[in-house]
This record gives sequence, structure tokens and C-alpha cells, in this order.
Amino acid sequence: MSKHIKIDFVSDVSCPWCIIGLKSLETAISRLGSEVTTEIHFQPFELNPQMPAEGQDINEHLAQKYGATEEQSARNREAIRTRGATEGFTFGMDKRARIYNTFDAHRLLHWAGIEGKQVALKHALFGAYFTDGENPSDHETLIRIAEKVGLDTVSARAILNSDFYASDVRAQEYFYQQQGINSVPAVIINDKHLISGGQTSDVFEQALRQIMAMA
Repeated sequence: MSKHIKIDFVSDVSCPWCIIGLKSLETAISRLGSEVTTEIHFQPFELNPQMPAEGQDINEHLAQKYGATEEQSARNREAIRTRGATEGFTFGMDKRARIYNTFDAHRLLHWAGIEGKQVALKHALFGAYFTDGENPSDHETLIRIAEKVGLDTVSARAILNSDFYASDVRAQEYFYQQQGINSVPAVIINDKHLISGGQTSDVFEQALRQIMAMA
């Protein structure tokens, strides 16, 4: 008999390890096949909630936030690019030069969850930022991505031009902060099992099998 698993995937669309972790998790789920059915909810987390609208140069940001030199940042980007490739995701490192605010992207993701298109929008946002180097805080970019996954552009524009879902996103961010989540990705299974970081598909598969055995 197939086991049902609820997954809350706490992440930010500007977090490279989040798309790596997501791809790994999806691979693990596919390996389980008919043994499991999953229900994935993407929960908001902002790596840089105070980031201004114009964003910030990546090297400048990493130096200020983590004390990383340009050489260290370059090595980290290459490690991320390589790991992404093994998971089937392309990082366009030469196209992505800035870090942006992601709050409005999270508002759209909340709405997409209501519309049943959250997974598609999450993937599209990751691709737009990390593969194509687009700005995930720009409203026209967000509207175009929303249309791409089948969401209504009039509704998307109305949401972005208002504060719709702002309180919902902030409430969810606060909830997970209160649960001790201070880095992402954080994958919470059935409301009680936490898997942290961009783990490999083998690690996710093993964890899911262990949780299924306990269910």
C-alpha cells in the first residue's frame, strides 16, 4: 500500500542550494515510485529581506555578508555549478551578477499554491534567476513567468501592485523562524522530521524510506 508523505520545503528562490536540494528530493521521490504519494508545499524564507529593489552585486554582497573573497566566491560558484549539473539543473553563472529581494516572488508563490501551480512556478522562478540571470523582484518579469506556467496575468499584476498575501507570507516566515529554521533549504516531512541542506538524492531517499517505515 502506498504511503502518503507531506513535505514542507522551506526555501528562497535566490538560494542555489535550494534548487539543488529540490532536484535531489524529486529524484529520490521518483525512485520510490508507487511506494509513496507526496504533497509538497513551498514555504517562504528570505535570505536577504532588507535587500533594496535595485539589488546588489553578488561579489560585493558575499564579501559583506560572509567575508568571502572574489576567489572564494568563484570556487563556490563552480562547486554549485558542478553539483547542479549532476542534478540536471543548469546554472548560468555568467548571466547572474546580482542578488535581489524576493518578497514579491514569495507572494506569487503563495497565490500559486492556492491555484494549484506552486511547483511549476517555483521551478520557473529558479530557472529564470539561476539559469537565465533574470531579476525575480521585477514585476514584469514575475508576470511573464506566471503566465508561462498557466497563471492569470491580470490576477498576477493585481497581486503585485497591492499587498495581497503579504501578511500570509510574513506569518509563514515568522512561523518557521520560531521553529528554529535559520538556513535553507529545510525540508520538513510530516510536520516533524527535518532534513537540512542541499542533500544528495541518496540521502533523501534513505530518509524518506526510514520515515515511511515508521508511518
